[in-house]
Amino acid sequence: MGPPGAGKGTQGARLAEAMGIPKFATGDLLRDAVQRGTALGLQAKAVMEAGHLVSDDLILGVVREELAKPEASQGVIFDGVVRTIPQAEGVERLLAERGRRMDAVLFFDVSDKEILARLEQRRVLEHRADDDPAAVATRLQAYREQTAPVLAWYEARGGVRRVPAAGSLDDIAERVRRALDR
Repeated sequence: MGPPGAGKGTQGARLAEAMGIPKFATGDLLRDAVQRGTALGLQAKAVMEAGHLVSDDLILGVVREELAKPEASQGVIFDGVVRTIPQAEGVERLLAERGRRMDAVLFFDVSDKEILARLEQRRVLEHRADDDPAAVATRLQAYREQTAPVLAWYEARGGVRRVPAAGSLDDIAERVRRALDR
């Protein structure tokens, strides 16, 4: 968990590779659907480009499908999947249906100044429409209003581990490993 640009995707990919399990990022899946022009992609495109969050029901449907895949049988790294309390509750139910649970929640702690610099760099390098300044401002506001309360929800259940997310990629990866006792 963490705000847009906190490094969830980068560190999630590193962790998934190290653990030999898939990384599940709804943002990546939705962007892929947009690029391929699928019905889901067309539905999500306008919402994503405006910087808004896709509905809880849509996200939970995608999570259900991904968890049913054989490659997810040994576990997955969720990358920014749970963004609202209803999603957190829904993912908890989906995992329980499979006799599984969330092992840990990592919170990537990083300043707004660092986030804005990272997202501007990503916008320039990757030409992502959802990283333009207006969309970033909308996403940060949505994060604070909808996603930040999820952190308290998980903290009340235990298992949240805070990771200082500034510094080199390798330094942050080492903090992730330490947070997971790996």
